[in-house]
Amino acid sequence: MSEHYFEEEEFQTDFNGKTFRRILGLTKPHIKMLIGFLSAIIVVSILDSVFTYLSKLIVDDGIIAGQYSVLTRVMIVYAALTIIQAFGAFFFIYLSGKMGQIIRYDLTQKMFVHLQDLSLSYYSRTPVGWIMSRVTSDSSRVADLVTWGFLDVTWALINIITSMGFMLYLNWKLALIVFLSLPLLLYISVEFRKRILKQFRLVRKLNSQITGAYNENITGVKVVKALNREEANLKEFEHLTSDMYQAGYRSAWLSALFLPVVQIVSAIVTAAVIWYSGSRVNLVTTAGVSAPVIAGMTIGSIQAFVSYITSMMWPIQDLARVYAEMQRSIASAERIFSLIDSVPEVADRPGAIIPDSIDGDLEFENVTFSYEDEKPVLKDFSLKVKQGEVIALVGPTGGGKSTIVNLLCRFYEPKQGTIYIGGKDYTQLSLMAIQSHIGVVPQTPHLFSGSIQENIAYGKLNASQEEIESAARMVGAHDFISKFKNGYDEPVGEGGSMLSVGQKQLISLARAVLSNPEIFVMDEATSSVDTLTEVLIQQAMDVLMKGRTSFIIAHRLSTVRRANRILVIDGGRIAEMGSHAELIRLKGKYYSLYTNQFRHQIEQKYDLYPTVSS
Repeated sequence: MSEHYFEEEEFQTDFNGKTFRRILGLTKPHIKMLIGFLSAIIVVSILDSVFTYLSKLIVDDGIIAGQYSVLTRVMIVYAALTIIQAFGAFFFIYLSGKMGQIIRYDLTQKMFVHLQDLSLSYYSRTPVGWIMSRVTSDSSRVADLVTWGFLDVTWALINIITSMGFMLYLNWKLALIVFLSLPLLLYISVEFRKRILKQFRLVRKLNSQITGAYNENITGVKVVKALNREEANLKEFEHLTSDMYQAGYRSAWLSALFLPVVQIVSAIVTAAVIWYSGSRVNLVTTAGVSAPVIAGMTIGSIQAFVSYITSMMWPIQDLARVYAEMQRSIASAERIFSLIDSVPEVADRPGAIIPDSIDGDLEFENVTFSYEDEKPVLKDFSLKVKQGEVIALVGPTGGGKSTIVNLLCRFYEPKQGTIYIGGKDYTQLSLMAIQSHIGVVPQTPHLFSGSIQENIAYGKLNASQEEIESAARMVGAHDFISKFKNGYDEPVGEGGSMLSVGQKQLISLARAVLSNPEIFVMDEATSSVDTLTEVLIQQAMDVLMKGRTSFIIAHRLSTVRRANRILVIDGGRIAEMGSHAELIRLKGKYYSLYTNQFRHQIEQKYDLYPTVSS
């Protein structure tokens, strides 16, 4: 687990608003719901300020003035507005919660659909843990921003605006003292924003790396234990988590510091208002009742004014928390959009043809291909294959055998040269047309969680039970399937963990049989199975290859003897080509491979290696 494995795109620290506009765009399909919950929170927020003003009337016009009829009317209005506010609170909580789930669903679905379209090269360079981090935790953060985040921001802004309006109405001179503090608060917010955003981006990057490390260690737990790598992996993991701790600590420290800074400014403003008011106290008699008037304001007015200061400052303090959450969400959104914006390296050309069949001759014409620049795997490779011909590919590891079939399946495309299917440049055909007519049985079979029946029918969802069982019988899998307690409904476990390698390979073959491909590819499908299972797979291959153009990649040369042509691939080129008998007579590379393997099998059979005794 080396550090270069976790290289990832970097994002700029400066926030230019583009990402935020894209986040806003997520709400467009649900604009009515957005307007609904924002309207509800606006009503609730305005009523908060109205209640403060009603409290002023209760004190001045009711209690101090001794007008209990006024007090009664104000209390009735207060109660009615409380009921309205309660309904408003219910609606904004309900609608924001519902919208959050919808946005999260839309994002995860959009990413999943796009991941289906991305080429294999994307998965080759992107760890699964990084992808999972974006689909799960990142999508949740963005959904929270466009719901609870918008809700908190709306509530805060409306509280600030209405508080400012009522303060101007009560005493514009005192209000000006309060307003003078706003530029300072804005400056503080901007400076903290820059630093918090930088740390949160680093936290998200490290979180993806940690998720990737988790995934690697869990999926490779057998290798880890077999090689006694626990201590070394722990040290590498501690390095990652330590970096994330430091970044998280710095972001938390900055977020925590923001709040007391705002509180200090608020306290200074409140003290200034109280000092100014206290220096201008007069006693005024109204209706025989004497009451102090402070800076031209009654007791109720000054109490309301101070409440409005609090109502305005507390939302600003709350915005510190919202802003911190917003930085997390923006950092998460950047990562989501980078995934969504990834362009498939292999895609349908404009006007791509969707033929009913791709039967016909195949041709590789001067094909050159490399996974990395300046490191060609195939060099000027040419090959013609007649329809129905069986081609075997053998040779040293890294010679280019799997690359040939990967190009044929159009998982990748040639850097130079052309591949023809039925006389047509295969880039003129749609990806679906090619890949739906090619059956691939990989070296390591992959089964999906579910039953045996579901896995066999994975490529043909409308297959009947008879078709599924027929495909299983053809590859020799029916016998062992029937012995399971639940038969074809037996669960296979995650990745087929409840079955042996041979059983998984036979089910994989049955899946290929059921899909009835026109071109068949076997990529070292017998390399990890026992001799008995290899015989079953050989019999299944004979059935599958009958009348089909087929490519077989194999290290066990016993599986390729009946091929029409055997190609020895070495260094990205065809080193030798011919039938088994022809290549044996040639006594070249194939002859050496075959005789060395045959000799090794004989030595194993008769135990020619002496046992070392202590």
